[in-house]
Amino acid sequence: MDLKAYFENTEGRGVLATADGDGKVDAAIYSRPHVMGPDTVGFVMRDRLSHHNLQSNPHAAYLFIEGGDNLVGKRLFLSKVREETDRAKIESLRRRKKYVEEGDPLFLVYFKVDKVLPLIGAGEENK
Repeated sequence: MDLKAYFENTEGRGVLATADGDGKVDAAIYSRPHVMGPDTVGFVMRDRLSHHNLQSNPHAAYLFIEGGDNLVGKRLFLSKVREETDRAKIESLRRRKKYVEEGDPLFLVYFKVDKVLPLIGAGEENK
């Protein structure tokens, strides 16, 4: 599956789930990921609970529900590989500028896509 084309051309809503080192789970609304390569995605993150959890547990899951009435979408199983704080790069990727104050720290967090599944069902899809 071409994730870059999918996320550039598909509207919808997403939820990123993370857990801390003790296994305490969090879920937060996130926009579509930035597809950085064939098996790498990135999310712009604020210094909040999701980012904090990734410091002690690099695994996450992203659930994307396509717009419309049908329950169609993707589940991405992710492993954090690195992050950066280059503000110019982050600003060039951000789709929504209004939610962050100028001095707030931002992070571009890169993930390896370990597995892609449909929103509903167990059938594995190719990345």
